[in-house]
Amino acid sequence: MTNETKSPAKLLREVFGYPNFRGNQESVINHVTRGGDALVLMPTGGGKSLCYQIPALCRNGLGIVISPLIALMQDQVEALQQLGVSAAFLNSSLDAEASRAVSRQLQRNELKLLYVAPERLMMESFLNFLEGLQQDYGIALFAIDEAHCVSQWGHDFRPEYRELTVLQQRFPTVPRIALTATADAPTRREIVERLSLEQAEQFISSFDRPNIRYRVTHKDNARQQLQNFISTEHPDDAGIVYCLSRKKVEETAAWLKEKGWDALPYHAGLDAPQRSKYQRRFLQEEGVIMVATVAFGMGIDKPNVRFVAHLDLPKSLEAYYQETGRAGRDGLPADAWMTYGLGDVVSMRKMLLSGEAPEERKRVELQKLDALLGYCESTGCRHQTVLRYFGEGHPGNCGQCDNCLNPVDSWDATKAAQMALSCVYRTGQRFGVAHLIDVLLGKPTPKVEQFNHQQLSTYGIGKEMSQQQWSSVYRQLVSAGLINVDMEAYGGLKLTEAARPVLKGQLEVWQRRDPAQLKPSKPERGSRLREDFAEANEDPLWHALKARRLELAREQGVPPYIIFHDSTLLEILHKRPRTPAEFSQISGVGQAKLSRYAEHFLEIIADATGTVS
Repeated sequence: MTNETKSPAKLLREVFGYPNFRGNQESVINHVTRGGDALVLMPTGGGKSLCYQIPALCRNGLGIVISPLIALMQDQVEALQQLGVSAAFLNSSLDAEASRAVSRQLQRNELKLLYVAPERLMMESFLNFLEGLQQDYGIALFAIDEAHCVSQWGHDFRPEYRELTVLQQRFPTVPRIALTATADAPTRREIVERLSLEQAEQFISSFDRPNIRYRVTHKDNARQQLQNFISTEHPDDAGIVYCLSRKKVEETAAWLKEKGWDALPYHAGLDAPQRSKYQRRFLQEEGVIMVATVAFGMGIDKPNVRFVAHLDLPKSLEAYYQETGRAGRDGLPADAWMTYGLGDVVSMRKMLLSGEAPEERKRVELQKLDALLGYCESTGCRHQTVLRYFGEGHPGNCGQCDNCLNPVDSWDATKAAQMALSCVYRTGQRFGVAHLIDVLLGKPTPKVEQFNHQQLSTYGIGKEMSQQQWSSVYRQLVSAGLINVDMEAYGGLKLTEAARPVLKGQLEVWQRRDPAQLKPSKPERGSRLREDFAEANEDPLWHALKARRLELAREQGVPPYIIFHDSTLLEILHKRPRTPAEFSQISGVGQAKLSRYAEHFLEIIADATGTVS
């Protein structure tokens, strides 16, 4: 196939099997195909990879994709090979002979796309090799994936990304396209500056992920809450559970396994072969739950992750957006579920403040944490809150998050806040929340008696409220910036200047009313898409289609979604094609996959419907 003669629209249909471009895809592709530089911000699942894959197929020469992620490289190459596209990768996972084999393919002009790690790209010998390729065959483009890695303020900073300005210096005529799913305004500016993309056209799509249902609940036996969530809503689904520490990852994975879930731990403390084994199992098998630190996930392209759960706070709203964005990449319904408490706030502040980063960096990180706490305590639409953080408006309530589905009551907490703040002050601003609540409730504990706190005016003045209610009050006062966590006082609470007008009665305090913890119940369905997907799970044909996909994937040693995404299977389920011609009209079925897989799935449909294909 001579791709140079084919239009982007024809390649989209014949190679990738999609009838239409989405969002900004067509504009980006046309701009880069004509030789222009581009910065592309597009949410996870928005189709970023097509923005450089199609121009690489349209233009003369080799398309080079710079990615920091070994797992993603292998995933993308396997997916392209399934489509009949000649692609390969070069990274540290290949032995010397495999690397030489790829080099020989390049020298014979047999590849159309090459994925390479930034460390390999920056080697002088490799840059010289690329200059030779450009002279002999041409280089179609450079795609810089995960471009936010260039930002020193970002959560995935990779110093070698800052050296990529060499591409403009040594290959000035080759278009460059930088792509990311996660970048607030300061990060965007840094990407432009560090990669010398001042003249690049910027394509910024909406950050909204409408298929993800955001939910936040206050922590009350987190493991049991997690089990209730999974068993009620995702009993057979793949998901990711994020924890802050390696120890908690190990303990949570073991506990879930005891409860009957197929759960695996993943963190940087495991040796590389073990991490690789677990990652491959997660990608290639159905229904595996990965319990992980943030060491896991970046570059994981598994589209049918149906939930992401956080048992601990992430570092920022930006990190939360990226981590939850690993759910529902196929556009089908997914859940982002998080439980948190004041202890999480204390732990995260302690971690940020005790690090070796310069003071300026710490201030930025604390501001980002405050934005995340504001999200957690918000009574408004979660989607609106996330989008505002990225400088984007939202037309109205999403009708999907917990706050929209079950609007949260707020209450005048001024009097309670004054009691809570007074108790902090009168105990010397050096005690943690558990001790302060004991004083407010008038509990004669050894610690209260040791410090003679039963003599204070605040002792016992809060008996009308429960321990859980006081915990909520303190958590929200910390979130609102009226109280700080003093790390030098081992996590004791300390008043800020913002508390003064509250104590003087000059400012009202309104807080969200935490709902009582409910027993597990069937989740509200919400959108029609969510209802469709729930109904599909009850259809025997759906499970037969998934079983055949898994069988084909195992035969080839690739993840099932490399064969077809769940969204493609769902369309097959609804349309029930009976002929190859009808099968070719399914979204995600290009020419290569039509010839390779149509017969297998038409057979399943014929068996289920009693027809002859």
